[in-house]
Order: sequence, then structure tokens, then C-alpha cells
Amino acid sequence: MSATKSPDTQQTRRQIKASVLHGAKDLRIESRSLFPPNADELQVAIRATGLCGSDLHYYRHYRNGDIMVREPMSLGHESAGVVVGVGSSVKDFKIGDKVALEVGLPCGECDRCGEGRYNICKAMSFRSSAKAFPHAQGTLQDRINHPAAWCHKLPDDVSLDLGAILEPLGVAIHATRRANLPTGSTVLVFGAGAVGLLVAAMAKISGASTVIIADIDSGRVDFAVNNAFAHKGYTVPMKRGSTIEENLAIAKETAAEIGKVKKSSGQPAVEVDAVFECTGVPSCLQAAIFATRPGGKVMLIGMGTPIQTLPISAAALREVDLVGVFRYANTYPMGIEVVSKKGPDYPDFSKLVTHRYKGLESAVQAFDMAGNTKDVDGKLVIKVVIETDEEDKARL
Repeated sequence: MSATKSPDTQQTRRQIKASVLHGAKDLRIESRSLFPPNADELQVAIRATGLCGSDLHYYRHYRNGDIMVREPMSLGHESAGVVVGVGSSVKDFKIGDKVALEVGLPCGECDRCGEGRYNICKAMSFRSSAKAFPHAQGTLQDRINHPAAWCHKLPDDVSLDLGAILEPLGVAIHATRRANLPTGSTVLVFGAGAVGLLVAAMAKISGASTVIIADIDSGRVDFAVNNAFAHKGYTVPMKRGSTIEENLAIAKETAAEIGKVKKSSGQPAVEVDAVFECTGVPSCLQAAIFATRPGGKVMLIGMGTPIQTLPISAAALREVDLVGVFRYANTYPMGIEVVSKKGPDYPDFSKLVTHRYKGLESAVQAFDMAGNTKDVDGKLVIKVVIETDEEDKARL
């Protein structure tokens, strides 16, 4: 038997465990049949899965915005694992390789795929998303079969937790590429959750001289600055108006206050070259428009309120571009390079994982924790990861 092929490829199906969502907050552990991998696939034992906002929406509401779950579905798409099966035509992987999974599968034939923009392929099948039907099942399972072309080999010194972080990091890489920031730019990031922290880090790595991160949670802002994800921070006051006019006035005031934050040069920021809006909250997007300099960009990353009231003339009359950002494309090789580096003023990406839970049976507790900003001990909750057991290692 070849050392690079799976001992499973000559066998029939096997039974695996999966965490399956049947309704709002109704997660069940079920047994599923898994066949050997197809010729172009790998079978991967999932070891680490990060929980993200879309997973949490599905868990809490059995929907994500206007996307309804129509059949029982496994959640999870930020995942890494170990290769335990290799399809007959796969050449570049072997049993025991650590891999990060890119879980969006485009058609590969449409014009957008031909342009390399496969993230906006209309036929995209994305694990743990209910947009397509039947749903593409997520990664909170013992094992999955996945096309080898969408598996990315991890270096020995990159942990499986960091392999899982590559998925949301892809959003940050894609966003900074679309922003096309000149070296030395001043950047504002709204939202200091996991995605906002990753976006701030990528803006720094991409050459921004000052990255300001803003959030209503001062603990998250301090975390970003103290751990080299951003240069400066601003805690947004909890102010809400009762009319559209009052809310726009508050947004303008917020932008003006952020403009007083000093850049790395010591001068006040005044207006920034680009804002990365990672919250989806209307007040943040309004403030983002007011905070951007003429000719600057507002990058729309947060998938929050779908219909918003915006000061659109403030953008149009100053030629502020509103640029959509949806998932990512062609980011994993760069992501692996990014998380492999270390340095005195370089963000420590491993610190993003603040809470770990063992086994699929702990998924309910993990999702409940992911919905908090702090745990019972007052520790920040940024990224929750479910780590599955090691039983498959004995069979490698």
C-alpha cells in the first residue's frame, strides 16, 4: 500500500459524528455516513473550528438575515485539520499533512471565476451557509471529504488554531487588497471584534502608517493597541438619537472626535484615507463617511443592518467611494505567510483565540460563549474555537 494514499480508499463508508443544527439553539450530535474521498478529494479529520458571526446567527435564530435554514445543517467553516485520506489522483498531499480548508466552492466556469473573483460566483457553494439548497454542510464533524484544490498545506510551525484563523484573515486580506492603500496611509477601522482586529493588522502589514481602531468596548480597543493589531484606539460613546437628523449629527460628532486622535507623526488625523467598516451598524457607517477625506474609501465589510439611512451626498460630493467586500479570493497563500511571521511590532495572531472547547459535545457551550463579549471572569471573548479529539491519530 502506498504511504501517500489512504488506508480507507479501498473500504466502504464509515460512521462519523457531526454537530447538527435542527432549529434555534437546537444542536444535536448525530451519526453520519462518510464514504472514501473521491479521486480529487482529501479526507480531513477536523481538529480546530473557529465560530464566527454567521454561525452564531444561524445558531440563535435558525437564519442569517433573510437567509433561512431549510434542512438540518452542520455549522462551522473556519477550520483546519489533518489529512487521513487521499484520493487516487491527488499528488501533492499525504497522510498526516496539516491543512486549512477553504470552504467556498465556486463553479470555475463563469465570467467572475474567469476573472479570479470566484468569491462572487453566483453558483458558489459555501459550507455552513443556507443560501444554497441543499445546504453545504459545515465542518463541525469528525471528518469531511473536501476537494484537494481547496485545501492548503500548513507549515509545521503553524498551529491548527492559526490554520482556522486563515479563513477570517482572508476577509482582511481581500479588504486591504480592494482598498489598494498607498504606503503611509491613515486608516480607521470600526469594530474591534475578530474581523476588525484582523483588518487592522492587515492594514498595518500593508503599509499604513497609522491604524486607528474604534469600538464601543474599551477592553477590545485596548487589546488591539496593546497587542500590536492597531497603532491607536478610540472608544465610541454610547449615544443614540431619536431622529435621523440627531443620529447623523452624532455620527458627524463621532467622526470629528476620531479626527483628533494623533497619528504616528504626532499630528491629528483630521480625516483618514480609508475606513474599514466591520460592524454593519448604521451609526458606524454614517460616521465612516464623515471621517473619510475627499477621494478616500469606505470599505463595507460588516454584514449588519441590510437597509440603512446614509449621508450619501457627503460621500458623493467629496468622491468618497463606498466599496463592497464579500468573503475573499486567492488569500490563503498570503495568509499562511502572514501568520508565520513574528516581530516586536507584529501582531500575535494566536492571541485572537481566547476560548477553547474540547469535542463536538461542547458546541452548545462554545456557541453560548461566542455570543458574549466577556466571560464570567471578565476576560475578553474574541475568538472561540472548538477543538476535536485526537482519536484518529492512532489510525494514521
